[in-house]
Amino acid sequence: MTTVRPHVVVANWVHPEVIEFLGAHARLSTNDSREPWSAAELRERCRDADALIGFMTETVDETLLAACPKLKIVACALKGFDNYDVEACTRRGIWLTIVTDLLTAPTAELTVGHLIALGRHMPAGDRHIRSGDFAGWRPTLYGTGLDGSTIGLIGAGAVGKAVARRLAGFRAQLLYWDRTALTPDQEDALRMTAVPLEELAARSDFVCVCIPLNRDSFHLLDARFLARMRRGALLINTARGSVVDENAVADALESGHLGGYAADVFEMEDWALPDRPRTVNARLLAMPDRTFFTPHLGSAVDRIRRDIAMQAAQDVVEALRGRVPPHAINAPQRD
Repeated sequence: MTTVRPHVVVANWVHPEVIEFLGAHARLSTNDSREPWSAAELRERCRDADALIGFMTETVDETLLAACPKLKIVACALKGFDNYDVEACTRRGIWLTIVTDLLTAPTAELTVGHLIALGRHMPAGDRHIRSGDFAGWRPTLYGTGLDGSTIGLIGAGAVGKAVARRLAGFRAQLLYWDRTALTPDQEDALRMTAVPLEELAARSDFVCVCIPLNRDSFHLLDARFLARMRRGALLINTARGSVVDENAVADALESGHLGGYAADVFEMEDWALPDRPRTVNARLLAMPDRTFFTPHLGSAVDRIRRDIAMQAAQDVVEALRGRVPPHAINAPQRD
């Protein structure tokens, strides 16, 4: 008697080692391109699937799940899961897993890179060199260094703490705001001082966004927050686009109140928000001398992306064996 192998859908490109691992346990439908499937194609691919490995480009909601009655697990190769409906998965008896720790270090590393690149006018310097106008040193492009500055971290979770550890050698004063305060021992070890959000805005030379997107953090950094920031201060967002109101940022840059904005994430990427913009804010793109952008490179380290996908794949295999996947964030009841 032939045993039917479970069907696993991998919705985006992953490292060949992950495909090899999964192929030993299941038959696969894989997206071998670097572009996501449409919502319609994803539903079609998953109609008889037992498991789905999804990424930031996918939305898993009631509509998708209703079309995929065999799904036992949705394994997210990501940390921020706001485009995945946890309650709908739980109601339908589907495990939902995420990757919690592997993205922290590379995201913190990139955050420090954004701080330095924006503060020291590195993009403008690069453009100047390439223009052919560079004739040697001139007293131009003076910026803001990290040494001796005040840096405000919005969020003191895993990423916020990792950023603080990486800033330890810069002799900066680190302020933070979080709804859950660190312990005194943690604050001492990280040299972080808790302050109200308004005080963080008013005192910081740099403000870094290090919190996930949820109902409470949507547009947390709005026009009122930006108005409280000291004139000429710099804002860095490597968390989620919609924590920041991009139109308010554009207003603050155009007025000269905000000194600069660096981002690795954008409102147009927050797929679960029905009113999200469909492109990066054009006003921000029109100010290259005061902005610095990267295309969501927070976890874009080859071995890290391999490990992220492998963890999701291992969760899938555990669920298909009837076990509790180690990184589940829900507790579904299956009939």
